[in-house]
Amino acid sequence: MIKSFLQSQGWEKFQNSAGHQTFRVDGILLVKKELPLGKRYLYAPCVESKIKNEKTIIFFDEVKKLAEKENCIFLRIEPIDKLQVTSYKLRKVADVQPSTTIILDLKKSEEELLRDMHQKTRYNIRLAEKKGVKIVESNDIDKFWQLMSETTERDGFRAHEKQYYAKMLKVNGEVALPTGRQARSVSLQGNNDKFEIKLYLAEYENKILAAGIFIFYNDTVTYLHGASTHEYKNIMAPYALHWHMIKLAKQKGFKYYDFYGIDEQKWPGVTRFKKGFGGKVFAYPGTYDAVFSNAWYLLYKIIRILRRLI
Repeated sequence: MIKSFLQSQGWEKFQNSAGHQTFRVDGILLVKKELPLGKRYLYAPCVESKIKNEKTIIFFDEVKKLAEKENCIFLRIEPIDKLQVTSYKLRKVADVQPSTTIILDLKKSEEELLRDMHQKTRYNIRLAEKKGVKIVESNDIDKFWQLMSETTERDGFRAHEKQYYAKMLKVNGEVALPTGRQARSVSLQGNNDKFEIKLYLAEYENKILAAGIFIFYNDTVTYLHGASTHEYKNIMAPYALHWHMIKLAKQKGFKYYDFYGIDEQKWPGVTRFKKGFGGKVFAYPGTYDAVFSNAWYLLYKIIRILRRLI
């Protein structure tokens, strides 16, 4: 089972820098999120299969105690495996993180990876290389934001604010645990807990054509956020970017490359692009709410509906 960066200490540090208080229950990361009327909820992203059987109820009981203390009305949880909960009814809700993804096995050779790709993908990679597309590591958030703004306007995607991405690129280094806990620092470069967030740009004739924010964690490189321009579309820069990152991940000893999110209906073009690289499709159960206050949860749902109508 691939260990998710969303439960890492590095991601916890980023959540703190973004203004969210975090907690750990049985080692599982919980992020406190704000709601209207002074209420809150707890969010547990990509929870691994350590919660099983009798430990499930114990975990939910402990989270409920924390929720009451922190004025939270529900837990939003994304299990990697199906959860069997009897005392707490789980309500299926819209995904927060993508519930379906494509992962490449980097233990394969470069030749095997190329062979497993769609023919058109191989052709586009070679075309981009022939045209001289260069991939560079960068900290220039302005260049990324310029491409992201174009991408969201063109394709109708939702993006975070610019400062969200800027803070993300500053996570690397030492982890300072949130205030209210025993102060200590944890290195992000441990043997089995490597955590880095990096921005890479695809350049052609001094122009930035594509960009991606990638997370290097544990044994996996994850393509978290990406953007591109339609200018020089025939140069196929996004293909060069991903092939470079796949080879870089292999060189650094990572075992997997996660394209992080596909959906044939929501993102048909992006899904087709990612599937062209081959790999295996993984589908997770999705996102669920465990409600601790039925009255407040009902009011929360009503407010959400009204906001969509306004």
